Amino acid sequence: MPDPGGNTRAQQAHQLAHDPLWPRAGDWPVWTPGSRADAVVVGIPTWRTSLSPGQAHTTPAAIRDALRYYSADALARPDGSSVTVRDAGDVPEPDGAGEAAATARVAELASTASLVIVLGGDNAATVPAALGAWGAGIATAGLVTLDAHHDLRDGTTNGSPVRRLLEAGLAGERVSQLGIEPLANSRAYAARAAEHGISVVTRAELLRTPIEAAMSTALDRAASAGGPVHVDLDLDVCDRSVAPGCPASVPGGLSAIELRTAARLAGAHPAVTSIDLAELDAARDTADQRTVRLAALCVLEALAGLASRPMIPSAAG
Repeated sequence: MPDPGGNTRAQQAHQLAHDPLWPRAGDWPVWTPGSRADAVVVGIPTWRTSLSPGQAHTTPAAIRDALRYYSADALARPDGSSVTVRDAGDVPEPDGAGEAAATARVAELASTASLVIVLGGDNAATVPAALGAWGAGIATAGLVTLDAHHDLRDGTTNGSPVRRLLEAGLAGERVSQLGIEPLANSRAYAARAAEHGISVVTRAELLRTPIEAAMSTALDRAASAGGPVHVDLDLDVCDRSVAPGCPASVPGGLSAIELRTAARLAGAHPAVTSIDLAELDAARDTADQRTVRLAALCVLEALAGLASRPMIPSAAG
């Protein structure tokens, strides 16, 4: 969106003041086949099967632009070194027949990094993100979603990723859903979640349970079989005042700091190998980019969490 002077948001981000003592996030080195890093960022711009048609495919680029508003110091480890991050660009046309290629790309990236961060796209991006990161480990894998919705619909849309993952072999007993809004779901899908043994924590319940406690319990449950864990950060779990760029966000959702806290805890957990940010349509965001900027902060929170993990031999190279 141009400003009164005619500049696009991307141009505005690039025109930010330079300060050598305040390094900006983003603009990470390009990932190349065979290169290693602590974390890799990749865009999976799904949008064609969305129940709320829009332009969610514009979101990965918007998040990358928004990262430049924040400090790269989030990547610092306690010993003064920094988490290494690479950017693998976007997977082209990840919907429909392109989903297999997106899954393969995430699998390739997961083999070279401790954490893959996927920039959606709508929630359909969760399927290739999780399946790619889990690979052959789906039998012991776990899933945590922060989402207002169960995502257990029939069909192949952005409303069906959890159902599709269950059908692919994910055990419901290692799935936790935080922030579910009963008034934005149906009894049929609530019953389906119960039938599969999914742990559901509603938004109302989170008013009585700190997000730190709820997230810790969910992550440990997802990791209980010793397999890889995927975390889906669906931004429509947030209150509509802080996530207006999400077509399905509702009044009364999570606060921005609750989602940011969840992202940091996900990045810090040793079993988490992949995280996605989904259900954000950058083209629908407000002029101040509050939803896109929240997504960018969640990327940095996840990296800050990763930086707090116990040191392992460097993956840089």
